Amino acid sequence: MVSALAGHNPHAAAEALSAIACDHEFGDEVRLSAAEQLAAIDPRAAGPACLAIARDGTVGDEVRLSAAEQLAVVNPQAAAPACLVIACDGTVGDEVRLSAAEQLAAIDPRAAAPACLAIARDGTVGDEVRLSATEQLAALDHGA
Repeated sequence: MVSALAGHNPHAAAEALSAIACDHEFGDEVRLSAAEQLAAIDPRAAGPACLAIARDGTVGDEVRLSAAEQLAVVNPQAAAPACLVIACDGTVGDEVRLSAAEQLAAIDPRAAAPACLAIARDGTVGDEVRLSATEQLAALDHGA
């Protein structure tokens, strides 16, 4: 139905998809799907929608990461704060935090250092993930 609307009125479709992506009443996967469809119609409008999902602590970890990854495709600069929020969020699973830090390193190596440091210093994070974050941090230091 949205694709039909997009064919007739892309602006209206973008508005509808943006509203869905940013609405906490919709399920996580529906919001992410709306943001992904929005990226195909209007990449600039997808930025705020993906950022809203990535920063929303009530959304599942994997969905937040997927939104940040989608954001990196449409607007890499906007993805950096989204990845940083995920990487530094102690309520997010260890592997997802590390993935966000790695994504951040690809986007903005300087911003990745605090994320890697937050993971490495977090005693609640598993040893392997902390080690990986430390190695990532060392690689960032050598690349600087």
